[in-house]
Amino acid sequence: MQPADRLARRRHPLRSSAVRDLLADAHRPGMISLAGGLPAADLFDSEVFSTLAADLLANSPQEALQYGLTAGQPRLQAAVRALVKDRGIVAPPSDPLITTGSQQAIDLLARAFIEPGDTVVMERPSYLAALQVFSLVDAEVLGVPTDEHGMCLPLPAGPALARAKLVYTVTNFANPSGVTMSRERRLALLRWAVANRVFVVEDDPYGELRFGGRPVPALVTLAAEVPGASDWCGYVSTLSKILAPGLRVGFALLPEWVRARIEQIKQAMDLHTSTLCQELAARYLETGRLTGFLERARTLYGERCEALSVSLRAQLGARVRFNRPEGGLFLWAELEPGIDTSLLLARARELGVIFVPGAAFFADSGPRNALRLSFSSADPTQLHEAVRRLRTALDAGGLTP
Repeated sequence: MQPADRLARRRHPLRSSAVRDLLADAHRPGMISLAGGLPAADLFDSEVFSTLAADLLANSPQEALQYGLTAGQPRLQAAVRALVKDRGIVAPPSDPLITTGSQQAIDLLARAFIEPGDTVVMERPSYLAALQVFSLVDAEVLGVPTDEHGMCLPLPAGPALARAKLVYTVTNFANPSGVTMSRERRLALLRWAVANRVFVVEDDPYGELRFGGRPVPALVTLAAEVPGASDWCGYVSTLSKILAPGLRVGFALLPEWVRARIEQIKQAMDLHTSTLCQELAARYLETGRLTGFLERARTLYGERCEALSVSLRAQLGARVRFNRPEGGLFLWAELEPGIDTSLLLARARELGVIFVPGAAFFADSGPRNALRLSFSSADPTQLHEAVRRLRTALDAGGLTP
């Protein structure tokens, strides 16, 4: 018997993240990465964080370095309440629960709701790290197709849907598709959730990064228009995409019957999220600098999205079809039928450009000719060169399995 035979067995094999597997490649000299959804590092407000950290440690070490409350530091909870009010969430269902990134919030909800064999309804394609979480709790994933208006409704009837406990959706500029769910679809989803007693988790890491179009209210806001819906939806978000991912600070707004269980589970997992990071994040939000930061981020990402879109049209033409997101960090593209983007990645890596093959974002077999391109961390010149390298890789042929 091998030592690994003593590890827990699961109904679904654990899968490695195709995105994180590519991080090492992203640091190779000359490599242009369109793979990871990393915020632009040149946006980080590092000097302000340095000043705030020095003041925090000099004048408030007790708050920064001592154990904290499982639910979160009161100062950060107050700052988050102000933050979501600016997003139109004027009456959150309860005090924010602070988590170690939104990834932990998803994990906590999965632990609270899912027993082996229960179903989680997700967009198809969907966020890769959420797929990993739901695999870890032995959930069955029911993938629902999406179009330009988001998750397609009504949901498909059948045995899998009858076992549904959760719906997980990225409503704004979804990762990886870039699609935003329409107001009508959001209301329809809430009505379905109430009728079927299924909890809806809205994950909103990118909503503040809108550079085109008009905002759509969050599900927890629209719930006021659907009787009973406030008990059947929650809101998860993060500071990773709008401040800095290294803080690992996220939060969840949940009805009290869910929040109480989540807090108990979090207490057992990690006691609390880093007090140092929470206090630093709270002080930054209190400065009021987030408004200017977001203005710069929206401008930058809008320019980079435009640069990537123009380069794809100019260099690949009819060989590629892609969406044009109104915000966020990602563009979803499909190449000519028959092309396998995992084979394309191997060749593109040799030419100095990487991306994520689209099949990684499906619980089942996804289209082999799709790919996710992130425009966030490359400037327009690099994006143009990245597409040129992709075209070179495509022109060489031999990409059909």
